[in-house]
Amino acid sequence: MTDLHVEEFGAGPLLGYSHGVWFSNRVEDRLGLLDWSRLSGSRRIVRYHQRGHGLSPGEPDPELYTWPSLAGDLLAVADRVAGDRPVDWAGSSLGTGALLWAAARRPERFGRLVLMSPPTVRDTRVAARRAYRSGANGVAARGKASWLRIARDFPKPAIFDDVPGWEFDADVPEALIPAVMRGAAATDLPGDEALRTITHRTLILAWETDPVHPVSSAELLAGVLPDARLHVSRSSADVQDWPDRIGEFLAA
Repeated sequence: MTDLHVEEFGAGPLLGYSHGVWFSNRVEDRLGLLDWSRLSGSRRIVRYHQRGHGLSPGEPDPELYTWPSLAGDLLAVADRVAGDRPVDWAGSSLGTGALLWAAARRPERFGRLVLMSPPTVRDTRVAARRAYRSGANGVAARGKASWLRIARDFPKPAIFDDVPGWEFDADVPEALIPAVMRGAAATDLPGDEALRTITHRTLILAWETDPVHPVSSAELLAGVLPDARLHVSRSSADVQDWPDRIGEFLAA
């Protein structure tokens, strides 16, 4: 396993967390939407930087950034921090995709699951694949700064209009961005048959008005996973309450 950067804080039963594409723990903390410290009194929180993101090294190989490959990283981190004990785990966006592949591969590894802002999947991922491939070619030809300027011209989801300082960023080295994009373009969820084998109690958290993380993806998962509940947020304030919802779900 690549020597991934892992951070831990808090005390209590372990909760692992896998962030989304382009992000890292430091980017998420700067945005301020998810205050994990609200769980630190009752949970030992383990977060890590995905391969090629933040402080975790990577290589320019698209296969390393598909969800099945990143599931292997997730499982290695879980083994490292939890030994042979089942562990509760949360994933956001890409982290949700990796978590579902990991749970389908090794269901005994996990306790309860939290799937946050599920990304485009299946039919809605077709356009995303084209965008990722186009972006990869653009970064390879014109560099990261040019791509970021274009990405930042797209409006943020309306649900976050009242969030100050919201700006798209990519905590990934320029040399790795094309591979990360091509890996994302080549990946999707496990099939429904595999998803139905994930019988863990699952909380799905989605937000409205974001075509990159459509509510339809969350509804698909809620309909296929055997023991899932779904909550859809309609305001940024409700999204900021997700740590409390997660705590209540894990304590139930």
